[in-house]
Amino acid sequence: MAAAKNVAVGEISVCVLDRPRHEKLIHELRAIGVRLRLIPDGDIAGVIATTEPDTAIDLYMGQGGAPEGVLAAAALNCVGGQFQGRLVFRNDDEKERAQRIGITDLHRKYQMHELACGDTIFAATGVTDGTMMKGVSKTRIGWRTHSLVMRASTRTVRRIQSDHIKHEIDRN
Repeated sequence: MAAAKNVAVGEISVCVLDRPRHEKLIHELRAIGVRLRLIPDGDIAGVIATTEPDTAIDLYMGQGGAPEGVLAAAALNCVGGQFQGRLVFRNDDEKERAQRIGITDLHRKYQMHELACGDTIFAATGVTDGTMMKGVSKTRIGWRTHSLVMRASTRTVRRIQSDHIKHEIDRN
């Protein structure tokens, strides 16, 4: 990444979910001198942060769930990003389950377009407050939500604030 951006390694910023499973990765990243941004939760938000210039995050690294990986690939496909990932198995049962559904190469590296391609649309609405968007909040007239919608064919990113007005209860 540093070579591609023509900057020193110390100018690269890497976001990592702060979990015990990432201790070795965090140690290795610190040893090479990159800037680290550890986050307590929200791995998909961490990936999306790489697409937002205001965050100054260049890379997201770490292990997460396969569904989260597909969602992250979809979001990155919408904005022209890059993604590489492997399945990480915790035990033999998980390996056997993967093989039952047709995964034969348990060490394969998947590229973004193998997980999300074409006119991908990514949409998310905050439930609780997070770094990427606010959660649902009560207003004097109902509820307010904040959503993020991205579309690959148009390379658009929309942040939507919606007010959901509560209906009066029929008093008859």
